[in-house]
Amino acid sequence: MDLISDCVHCGFCLPACPTYTSWGLETDSPRGRIDLMKGLHDGKLELTENVVAHFDQCLGCMGCVTACPSGVRYDLLIESTRAKIEAAYPRAPADRGLRELVFATFPYPQRLKVLAIPLFLYAKSGLQALVRKSGLLKLLPPQLQQLEKLSPTLTMEEIRAKLPPFTPAKGTRRGTVAVIAGCVQRTFFPNVNAATINVLSAEGFDVIVPGDQGCCGALSIHSGRDGEAKKFAGNLVETFGNLDALDAVIINAAGCGSTLKEYGELLHGDENARAFAAKVKDINEFLGGIESVAQYRPLPMRVAYHDACHLAHAQRIREQPRKLLRQIPGLELIEIPQGDQCCGSAGVYNIFEPASAAEIGARKVDNVVSVAPDVLASANPGCTLQIASILAERGKTILAAHPIEILDAALV
Repeated sequence: MDLISDCVHCGFCLPACPTYTSWGLETDSPRGRIDLMKGLHDGKLELTENVVAHFDQCLGCMGCVTACPSGVRYDLLIESTRAKIEAAYPRAPADRGLRELVFATFPYPQRLKVLAIPLFLYAKSGLQALVRKSGLLKLLPPQLQQLEKLSPTLTMEEIRAKLPPFTPAKGTRRGTVAVIAGCVQRTFFPNVNAATINVLSAEGFDVIVPGDQGCCGALSIHSGRDGEAKKFAGNLVETFGNLDALDAVIINAAGCGSTLKEYGELLHGDENARAFAAKVKDINEFLGGIESVAQYRPLPMRVAYHDACHLAHAQRIREQPRKLLRQIPGLELIEIPQGDQCCGSAGVYNIFEPASAAEIGARKVDNVVSVAPDVLASANPGCTLQIASILAERGKTILAAHPIEILDAALV
């Protein structure tokens, strides 16, 4: 209740909220949702379908946290509210089934690896192109249509990719770091992990990738599955073990990073979790905070940088990725209009709320296209998939890459 009362209803959050921008409804704004939380807390409201829908339609993008002058912890409020919903609200069978399917797959890298093979065959055989042209997808529920649209195009090399457990520093050794491989990142964007290791090594760091890593729990905690998230978090902390020899634990996915840094709160009272969280650094944050010793060749290209919500708002990391990209000779860094507005991905939001995600994503893509970049730089895999899928629907292609992949491409 104390967190709820921090909101003074000033309205600074309204223009920062993507769903309020879409619909102009008070109940779909941060302060409106806080009013609903208060009603639930006071017993004046019940968890009806309509009330739950307003919380489901929140992206959890944290734009309101950045905009709020009163320091309201909306991130904690929405997470706790969603946990109450998942514990007490009986979802419709189809909705419940979809959620169970997603959470039985996405947080498990080995299961995603198995799924990647039929996805590869689906695209390689030409069946994907045929299905999309036929209009058959329109016969599916919107959520399943969205899953198909978001499916990435993979190569067998990417599917087979494995990360080396140890990569030595090049040149003078400056320290040792460990890398979190992620779930979606390691399966669908293995080049991001490879680039992360290459650049860290080139900057003088020994790089360790602990084996048997599981999910960090980000998707679960953002969807109200806090018990599941705590289990994932505890397992990951245990996997990394003794941290004394590490200068940092590196993550290259924005959504995961914000959760990893909150392990001290998530696993309250666990000193190992608190110590782990203190070591976590986003790759942009880490490299942006040291003096670069690597040599970079010119890359004459126009790069538009997209601020991933959980990097810019949740972690307040904005300048570091821009600084890293600007150090590449010949690269022109372009700002996207309303660049820190959400793209509509928001973890698995675009699967559960496809109509809202499409509307929000369309605004983002309009702004990206307006600056005509050669490359879109995005520091979160979900953002990359979301923006790429909307561009594909429009028949447009803009190369998308993580900032670390661009740095890797420029290494001498």
